[in-house]
Amino acid sequence: MASVKVIGSPTSAEVARVLTCLFEKDIEFQLIRVDNYKGQRRLPDYLKLQLFGQALAFEDGKQTLVDSREICRRVAEKYAQQGNKDLLGSGTLERASIEQWLQTEAQNFDPPASALVFNLAFAPLLADLEQDREAVESSKKKLNAVLDIYDRRLDETEYLAGDKFTLADLSHLPNAHRLVHHTDCGVMFESRKRVARWWAAISSRASWKRVVQMQQEPPPII
Repeated sequence: MASVKVIGSPTSAEVARVLTCLFEKDIEFQLIRVDNYKGQRRLPDYLKLQLFGQALAFEDGKQTLVDSREICRRVAEKYAQQGNKDLLGSGTLERASIEQWLQTEAQNFDPPASALVFNLAFAPLLADLEQDREAVESSKKKLNAVLDIYDRRLDETEYLAGDKFTLADLSHLPNAHRLVHHTDCGVMFESRKRVARWWAAISSRASWKRVVQMQQEPPPII
């Protein structure tokens, strides 16, 4: 049995990010699938790992982590010579650029993207939740500003941190996919020529396609 375990649902952005990284690195793992959105009973061991009910738990031997971006960094470092060797770069300058764009994703892209996904993709499916129109408009404005920066950057390089696909690009996949396919925000990506090219490149990777397929599978009956 694989020593690497991922506990959570592939529909979670956090879990999807980690699964994509594991596929990129050709790492064998066990997915212990827990579907949080359906309100099903969670596994006791999952609750022990996730004291505050977060969406993800990751085990590699005796090490347990819960932050998806940190997990991806650890995986890329520990398994540096396996699978895709470019995820964290091969030198100090490359690593610094990747970290810069990872921070941009976490601090500037993710907050408005997550707000839009919640209000436009998930809230309509839940009877007791209403869309926060003010949050939607504010988040669209913020996301447009971020994508303008990306479009200028992608005029210089194929990917955000350079000319190779790295964690900086990978980290965007879960929420960007939701925005493009499940909200009216796809035009934000499509209307920017270089962002559209970048999105087409990263979303067509075999690793991400495998995760999307997993997301479409029915959750387990617990």
